[in-house]
Amino acid sequence: MKGWEVVIGLETHVQLATRSKIFSGAPTTFGAAPNTQASPVDLALPGVLPVMNAAALECAVRFGLAVGADIAPRSVFARKNYFYPDSPKGYQISQYEIPVVSGGTLTLVWQEGNEPRHKVVNLTRAHLEEDAGKSLHEDAMRSLGGSELSGLSGIDLNRAGTPLLEIVSEPEMRSSTEAVAYARVLHGLVTWLGICDGNMQEGSFRVDANVSVRPVGQPEFGTRCEIKNLNSFRFMERAIEFEVRRQIELIEDGGKVVQETRLYDPDRDETRSMRSKEDAHDYRYFPDPDLPTLVVEPELLERVRASLPELPGAMRARFERELGLPAYDAATLTAQRATATYFEAVLDGLPDRAGQAKLAANWVMGDMAAQLNRDGIGIEASPVKAGQLALLITRITDGTVSGKLARDVFQAIWDERRTEPDAADRIIAERGLKQISDSGELERIVDAVLAAHAKSVEEFRAGKEKAFNALVGQAMKATRGKANPQQVNDLLKRKLTG
Repeated sequence: MKGWEVVIGLETHVQLATRSKIFSGAPTTFGAAPNTQASPVDLALPGVLPVMNAAALECAVRFGLAVGADIAPRSVFARKNYFYPDSPKGYQISQYEIPVVSGGTLTLVWQEGNEPRHKVVNLTRAHLEEDAGKSLHEDAMRSLGGSELSGLSGIDLNRAGTPLLEIVSEPEMRSSTEAVAYARVLHGLVTWLGICDGNMQEGSFRVDANVSVRPVGQPEFGTRCEIKNLNSFRFMERAIEFEVRRQIELIEDGGKVVQETRLYDPDRDETRSMRSKEDAHDYRYFPDPDLPTLVVEPELLERVRASLPELPGAMRARFERELGLPAYDAATLTAQRATATYFEAVLDGLPDRAGQAKLAANWVMGDMAAQLNRDGIGIEASPVKAGQLALLITRITDGTVSGKLARDVFQAIWDERRTEPDAADRIIAERGLKQISDSGELERIVDAVLAAHAKSVEEFRAGKEKAFNALVGQAMKATRGKANPQQVNDLLKRKLTG
């Protein structure tokens, strides 16, 4: 990609966590039988009128306040006209000229190699709208028991009218890594605020990526293509990287990029054309005559503002300021509210909150995250409770158990589903894992190691540093890993250089 600059803007559809749809009382439960959650309003039957869901408005206001955006005191719904089989009205109710949320920012923190990265991305707008239904083709029909309906398609209107908040960024991201960092931060924020469950597999959080390329130094944007409905961070990264390569190769071969909507095929790891990209005038927007102006009263604004939790950015800054955590650690621990809550509960169980914070962060981001990933569960379902992990960390810092053997204790609590608050102490005692810290005993062990490995001693004194590590390993082996590593290191250094 040398000589080229990538330009990425994201449009994210966030399904709002309301119990009913945005303009009707029909439920929004996922997985119901087709067309069992579609009311006459959702079906666009004659004589029905939409009524705004107040909870959906509160979700939008909540998001706007969290990102420092402007909340429009009066906004307007419009009809976005287009025909698809799964859109029963022939138009979508959305917001166009006056959205409820304008502006705002998201702060990204990510890691490239060992280097932390930081960027502020500006938001264009966030507007309320309704979702469309869903077309079910042959394979999906079979899964629903329609084995005799070969070659046919069906329409499921359960999703029609589901409340969405479409969040649009400025085209300020310059790589797939930045785009994924933005999507992760946004996903973390909307789940943190409780306005979305964040389930990407169920379509609750879907990203459309607008991607273009231009020669480095060129001020004008290139022709963009939109990749629709990316519902996984990994697929999103791969789709953008493929699309960037495709556009650059096309231009370098003398071709031109056509503005269009594309889909990503994960099996082939490629994007393919879906339809020519529409512009706003193609949708013939006009104000919806069935819906009055949407008014945000000052009382609603203040009530929502007062109900906001501590936001990820504020918590991240507090972790850096009060606990001395690196920016990347603080960002990782506040990426999801459940992780932040668990980490704070671990801190509450430590005798030295600030002094042990970094070790606690390492455990939550390291061993805990790895085990959660292996088992495919969230941290709120961890068998190792926050208090149990706090006690284990305390036993590492007070020298009761080594860091290596602490992992065995952690695994035992996890695998055996131990529920005792003092499970770490019990397992250490049951398995004889207590660290050897008696200086006299360790000195005898070190002397025996030096006597038995005279060649390694000679190599070390001849300048081979690796020989020292070999001697440390022998000492740890002699104690079955229970020797205090720092004391072993200090004793060896004193005896070898004294």
